[in-house]
Amino acid sequence: MNWKKAIAVLSAAAAVGLAGCSSNAEGQEEKPDKVTLDYAYYSPTSLVLKEKGWAEEAFEEQGIEVEWVLSQGSNKALEFLNSSSVDFGSTAGAAALMAKANNAPVESVYLYSKPEWTALVTNPDSGISSVEDLKGKKVAATLGTDPYIFLVRALKDHGLSVDDIELVNLQHPEGASALNSGNVDAWAGLDPHMARNELEAGAELFYRKPEFNTYGTLNVRSAFADDHPDVVKDVIKVYEKAREWTVEHPDEAAEILAEEANLDLEVAKKSLDRNDLSDPVPGDALKETIQGAGTVLQEEEVIKPDVDIDQLTEDLVRPEFAEEVIE
Repeated sequence: MNWKKAIAVLSAAAAVGLAGCSSNAEGQEEKPDKVTLDYAYYSPTSLVLKEKGWAEEAFEEQGIEVEWVLSQGSNKALEFLNSSSVDFGSTAGAAALMAKANNAPVESVYLYSKPEWTALVTNPDSGISSVEDLKGKKVAATLGTDPYIFLVRALKDHGLSVDDIELVNLQHPEGASALNSGNVDAWAGLDPHMARNELEAGAELFYRKPEFNTYGTLNVRSAFADDHPDVVKDVIKVYEKAREWTVEHPDEAAEILAEEANLDLEVAKKSLDRNDLSDPVPGDALKETIQGAGTVLQEEEVIKPDVDIDQLTEDLVRPEFAEEVIE
């Protein structure tokens, strides 16, 4: 497959759908009738927030309706953001950067997790034990997501590129199933599906590198942030409530994840354990990790060579909303 053309088309789609959004008069902020949030199995905090109804409580007195939409991956969250199907979307930091490089008007305003949510995964009898063993093999990954970017970086670190493998573009749950059934040789995994394959099917995480996992970022449409800055801060406030509750009640949070994602409780606990929820403000650490990913993606011609990665990162990361809310 022409993977470079495919990823360019996918990322370019992230730039569509927001041009028609209008701004309010200068100095005025009109409240929206509705705020649409996504939730994702890879964002346990979003599941807690949805389950507890804290967003609905916070916005009810303002007369604002809350709607929830399920994102199955960063690519889907960005599609929803850029079609205005959601106002806030949960993605990996590097996926948001890749979309921003294709002129998607999105801003990263909050960190819902510092995860190790991706690794390269195979079956015990595959004969694969190193990245070099992937040459010529079928490898499943979801274009436009952190696992895909992780795969690209892993291959580059070991003298290979995506052109050296047979890339199979599947959404995360389908990638897990394809590995389990033997239809692919390896998979760029994502939790909680990765934890399920690991515990229930004996899958092996043969290549792990936590620093190649980019932060989980809560992103807002740029037009929404410009028009409704107070609402952005209110959303961060309720996310903070959910984050603090999750830190204090990890077992209950795992139960929520298990129920929402239809997982065994032990799978949910393993997935949740791979999330660091200690630092919710997007800042220098986020910038550093997505700049590293962006540089690799540019070298691999996924991001155009004339894009200024450092400036793009500055444009994407907007810590001021969280800094005003979080002490």
